[in-house]
Amino acid sequence: MTVGKACTRIVVTAHPEDTVQEVAKRMAQYEVGTLIVTEAHKPVGIITDRDLVLRVMAKELRPQETTVRAVMTGNPVCISEYTPLEEAIVLMRGYGVRRLIVVNAKKELVGILSLDDLLLLLGEEQQAVAGLMRTARSHRE
Repeated sequence: MTVGKACTRIVVTAHPEDTVQEVAKRMAQYEVGTLIVTEAHKPVGIITDRDLVLRVMAKELRPQETTVRAVMTGNPVCISEYTPLEEAIVLMRGYGVRRLIVVNAKKELVGILSLDDLLLLLGEEQQAVAGLMRTARSHRE
């Protein structure tokens, strides 16, 4: 299976010049903890609720004046939507990240793949295998 088939395609985004306050409101509105920062449909950064706490609140910056560009993680780890899931896992582990930004051939944002997505998928596959094993056993008896 490829990353493009497993990723979440509906992604909430931010612009680098948005304020941190706008981003926090967007996170609350969509009930997400991560926004992908884009310019011209291409990912340039990522900002999380943790970033807001550690890079804004803990440093007592003014959220209504601080831009996303000032506190985002730039140069995010991106992966092609056609990459096999096994490679995505290796990439996550190698970079020590829980999310990969999924892009198309033009390097435009098409989705996000999280560790939670992978765990859910692996759980579903395990259940399918367990079902096959139960069926095989019942036919032998």
